[in-house]
Amino acid sequence: MKKVLIIAIILLCSRASIAQYDTSKVEQYCQVIATPRLLSNKVTIDIDFGEEKSFWRDTRLKTDGGKIKKFNTVIDALNYMGMEGWIFINAYPVRMGETDIYHFAFKKQFPKSAIQL
Repeated sequence: MKKVLIIAIILLCSRASIAQYDTSKVEQYCQVIATPRLLSNKVTIDIDFGEEKSFWRDTRLKTDGGKIKKFNTVIDALNYMGMEGWIFINAYPVRMGETDIYHFAFKKQFPKSAIQL
């Protein structure tokens, strides 16, 4: 009888510990900004994840090998974001003088435990 009681307590405690795992999701947003290069038909791609920008710290997107990620075209950057699981929301141009700077908004769901506040 004692063994049955101990096994029941162990099973009950293990079930309670599983129930405390937080599985809720949080939506995060980012923005891809495409700026035309001077005297070229190429563009500069900047991806804003909402992190703090600093003159002293390099916040450019890097590959797994640590090299700076470069994109050939805007479509290349948009395809990259899709492969990373980001979902396209909206696109809009902003006119700066004679040039248009294109902004693309994306969202993605992350586990609440993975988000750093």
